[in-house]
Formats: sequence, C-alpha cells, structure tokens
Amino acid sequence: MVMNTTVNEFILFGLTQDPRKQKAIFGVFLMLYLATLLGNFLIVVTIKRSRTLGSPMYFFLFYLSFTDACLSTTIAPRLIVDAVSQRKTISYKECMTQVFSAHFFGCMEIFVLILMAFDRYVAICKPLRYTTIMNRHVCSVLVILGWVGSCIHSSAQIFLALRLPFCGPNVIDHYFCDLQPLLKLACMDTYVINLLVVSNSGAICTVSFIILLISYVIILYSLRNYSAEGRRKALSTCTSHFIVVVLFFGPCIFIYTRPATTFPVDKVVAVFYTIGAPLLNPLIYTLRNAEVKNAMKKLWCSKV
Repeated sequence: MVMNTTVNEFILFGLTQDPRKQKAIFGVFLMLYLATLLGNFLIVVTIKRSRTLGSPMYFFLFYLSFTDACLSTTIAPRLIVDAVSQRKTISYKECMTQVFSAHFFGCMEIFVLILMAFDRYVAICKPLRYTTIMNRHVCSVLVILGWVGSCIHSSAQIFLALRLPFCGPNVIDHYFCDLQPLLKLACMDTYVINLLVVSNSGAICTVSFIILLISYVIILYSLRNYSAEGRRKALSTCTSHFIVVVLFFGPCIFIYTRPATTFPVDKVVAVFYTIGAPLLNPLIYTLRNAEVKNAMKKLWCSKV
C-alpha cells in the first residue's frame, strides 16, 4: 500500500557539499567503482571458466562476487554522478527501487557469507562426509533459498518505506536512499516502523554475525586435531573469510541495530559496506588464495 505523499522527488545531500571535495569524491569513487567491477568480474569469469575451481567454496565465491558487483552498482553510480551534478535529485520511484535493491543484494551477501562459513565448517569438521553433504544440488538449493530470503527481507523493507507519508522536507542527509534517513523526513510517528526496521535488518545482521562467530569458534576448536600444514591451510582460508565478515557486518550492525537516531558519521560508516566491502572482497580472496591466483594466471595469460 502506497501512502499519499506530496513529495515526488528527493534531494540527496551526499557525502559533502564542498565543491572541491565533491570533485575529489567523483574521481576517487569512480576509480573505486571501476576497480570493484573489474575485480569481481575477474573472479566470476575465472570461476566460471576454470576447471580447477569447481569446489563448493568457489561456487559460493562466484555468487559473492556477483552480489558484490550488483550491490556496488546499486549505490556507487548515483554517488559518482551526484558529486558533479547541480541537481542531486532522485525521484520517489527511483528512491524506493534503490531501497529494495540495496537491501536485496545486501541481504544476499549476508546469506552467501553464512553459506561459505557452513562450507568451511563441513570441510574441516566433517571431512569424510564433505562431498556427500556439499554436493552441487545441495549448494544450488542453498543459493536459491538465499535469493528467496533476500527477496522476503527487501520486500518487507520496501513495504515499510511505501507506508511512509512525505509532506514537507525532501532533503535526504545521505548519499543513497535508505530507511533510516527516510524515517527522519516522514510526517508521522515512526517509532513502530523503526522498531520493525531494527527487528528486521538489525536482527538479520546481529544474528548472522553471532552464527558466523560460533561457526569459527567450532572450526578453530576442531583444528587442534589437524597437522601443522593442515591447520595452516585451513586458517588461511578462514582468515580471509573472517576479514570479509568483519568488514561487512561491523558497519551494518552499527547502522541497523540502533533506535531512530542518525549521526554524521553514519554516511562514512555506510561507505564501508556499500563501497568498501565489494571492493576489498575480491582482493582478499585472490591475494590470500593460491588456487584462485593460479587459475587467474592460467586463464588470462592464455587469453593474452
């Protein structure tokens, strides 16, 4: 249900109003966005074309890179264009679309990270049953469930956003449309809606992070039975994954588990999970993973 509203468009305040800083933002974030697309594109194509990267870990990494590229594309182009635009407006429909897309791909990233942790848990704690449990059919079903769960989450978010009436101020103190800054503009009591946002987005972030931490504790405990070489390889893989988890979940928990209050630092914190995490994920997984690096060299050197 769409509430009656006299606001047909919003003005995105952006990261800053300083003209010189805006030019710097344009240049820096354009390079970061292009690097994000390139890095994730390389991983997606390498995993798709390489015969040596057929394990479930790389199956999930494929979807993580795809989701990262989509999440970045949902946010970054608007930030880049607005940095050099005189009118930083976004229509009501475009704003609602961005809310849905950002939460859809953000939630999918959470689910993929959980699936990757589950894959490492089975590989390390139940190695003899690994190929049976994590067969391709099971992995595909898990990814489909992730897409369905993301759709349910983002549908709930957009349902709440569409119920907000806007009848006055239309300047969003952010660089993209999200529920928290929109709640500040709504001409109604948003206490209940904010509680629903916290119980939806906040709960997903917090519960998922706790599940991931527990899985890593179990994995580390199980490694005591491994040889020194086995522990080194397992820790290398898990360390990469844990760095990605902290980079993504730390800012998300900070933003979505609070009451209806916003801070100036929120925009900077949001950069970490909307721009930073999609950029760093391919770097972390390639620089710390010999198999991915070797597969990239073999595939792309043969192409050249």
